[in-house]
Amino acid sequence: MNLRTPLWAARRNLITLTGIGLALAGLTAQAHEYKLGDIAIAHPHALSTVGELGTAAVYMAFKNTGAADRLLSASTAASGSVEIHSMNMDGGVMRMRRLDGVDLPSSGTVALAPGGLHMMLFGLKAPLRTGESFPLELRFEKAGKILVQVNVEANSDATNAQHKH
Repeated sequence: MNLRTPLWAARRNLITLTGIGLALAGLTAQAHEYKLGDIAIAHPHALSTVGELGTAAVYMAFKNTGAADRLLSASTAASGSVEIHSMNMDGGVMRMRRLDGVDLPSSGTVALAPGGLHMMLFGLKAPLRTGESFPLELRFEKAGKILVQVNVEANSDATNAQHKH
C-alpha cells in the first residue's frame, strides 16, 4: 500500500480549496469597491452601534484619477439625515464641524476615517448590527450619483462614544 498517494491527494485538495477560498475572498473585497467615472470608492463601512445610540459614523476612501470633483452630500433610508463632518483636536477638546462637502483633488486620494473626515448618520431608524449593511447614496458635483452598500463592522463602546453628538 502506497501511503504517499492519499497524502498527496489530500494536500492537493487542501491547496485547491485554499485557492478557491482566496479567490472568493477576493471577489468579496472587489464587490465592496465602487467606481463612478474617475472616482473609485473603497470600503464604505460603519461601526455597529451600542444600545439605542441614534447616531453612527460612516467611513470610506475616495481615489480620483481625473479632474477635481467634490462630494456634496449623502443620503440613506437607514437614518433621518446624513452630514459630512470634520473632526480635530483643539486644546485637548474634540471638535466636530459640519462641512458642505469634501474636495476630491485631481489625481488625489481622500479618506473618511476615525479621527478626521467622516459622515454622520442622525436619527437612525434601527441600531446598526455587525454583519448587516445598508445602501447609501453619494452625490458628487461632477460625477453624479452612486448607490454604495455600507457594511456594518464590529465596534467598541469607546469608538461609538466618540461620535455621540
